[in-house]
Amino acid sequence: MDAKNVTADRGAYKARQETLATAVYEQLRQDILTVALPAESKLNIRALCDRFEVGLSPVREALSRLSMESLVRQIDHRGFSVAPLSLSDMEDLTKARCWIDGQGLRQAIEIAEASWEEGLLVSYHRLSKTPRFEGEDRKARSRAWEVAHKQFHQQLVTGCGSRWLTTISGQLFEAAERYRHLARIAGKSRLKEDEHRGIMEAALAHDADRAVALLTAHFNKTAELVRTVIEQSGGSGRKLSLHSG
Repeated sequence: MDAKNVTADRGAYKARQETLATAVYEQLRQDILTVALPAESKLNIRALCDRFEVGLSPVREALSRLSMESLVRQIDHRGFSVAPLSLSDMEDLTKARCWIDGQGLRQAIEIAEASWEEGLLVSYHRLSKTPRFEGEDRKARSRAWEVAHKQFHQQLVTGCGSRWLTTISGQLFEAAERYRHLARIAGKSRLKEDEHRGIMEAALAHDADRAVALLTAHFNKTAELVRTVIEQSGGSGRKLSLHSG
């Protein structure tokens, strides 16, 4: 085999490993965000290799990427575990979301580009028309609703004109998902309330103060539900997710 073929084979192998690592990363990330993998649970590399039917390299790469996002932690050289959940972290996260998303929404309203307003209306319409649960028992979460929910919140700030603010807002949203799902599996939700509509209407009416106030209240109401769940589960929510995941 000549040098060109060896290089090509190595390139193909590397690309395949990266593809496998991405697949493992995306599934583990989803499991962590939805609390299917409980907070503080150990992540055994060999067990993950068996689960995903891959070698060590893709799993280690996936865990490394998740560590960089603070979703997974490595304690010395003793292995990996899912990052913990805590009341103090949730409260700090909620404050950060109120500050960042509030400023982003206020700036987007001030700029008020027609494309942003149209996108906001469309994203709300999609969210409001998408069932929140799958099945008649209303227990299984709807992946389509999760996507529409994320898109709506992204749209609120995407018209602010700041790439960095929009990026940080997205990161905070993802971090908050673990807490929201913790409340969801405990049966804590506000199914009869359409808080998103009020935020959307205030934004389209260019009433920045009201829109930001409603968004802040929206975040704080979710935080209050999560606070109740964490306190009832002994401070971390781990017991709850272990029994509900």
